[in-house]
Amino acid sequence: MPTPDRRDLIADAAISTVADAGLRGLTHRAVDAAAGLPAGSTSYYFRTRSALISACYLRLAELSVADADRWEADHGRPDLDSAAGALAALLHHWLTAARDRQLARFELSLEATRRPELRAALQTAGLAARSRAASLLAALGAPRPAPAADLLVAWVDGLLYDRLVGALAATRPPPDVAELTAVARRMLDVALST
Repeated sequence: MPTPDRRDLIADAAISTVADAGLRGLTHRAVDAAAGLPAGSTSYYFRTRSALISACYLRLAELSVADADRWEADHGRPDLDSAAGALAALLHHWLTAARDRQLARFELSLEATRRPELRAALQTAGLAARSRAASLLAALGAPRPAPAADLLVAWVDGLLYDRLVGALAATRPPPDVAELTAVARRMLDVALST
């Protein structure tokens, strides 16, 4: 795996910092420490806290699209069963190995509702997810891929939020791929009929 460039390294460290300490813990100094960089490195690349938060949004979107590409490549040409399996594998990955990224994404998204200067980066990230979902749904024969993609992304976000931080998140067992596959299949069935 190639070494990330300095900006990606900093954005990844910022995402981890947000997941671990929340937005209150997101400082240039904390990110320098998390990235193992000399003091001042983060502020050299991202002068303001808003610029650092925007970098997080964009990096999260990039990583999510890369995850989707990887899972889709593993499942070949999409049909409904392989798409459900790929979506379930993706959800499982986001609920386990990439859990911190999702926690940071939710925290950062809430921040954008209070700070208009951050909304553009959040919107860019959201459009990337919807574009990816619309492409998949179009390949599966959705008559209206864009509205169906909006619905599918909302369901995925709701499921992730519920499983990671919802009222019952702490008492639920770890996610099961078979259960996620059944849920993904139901989501796709409804999205395709929208």
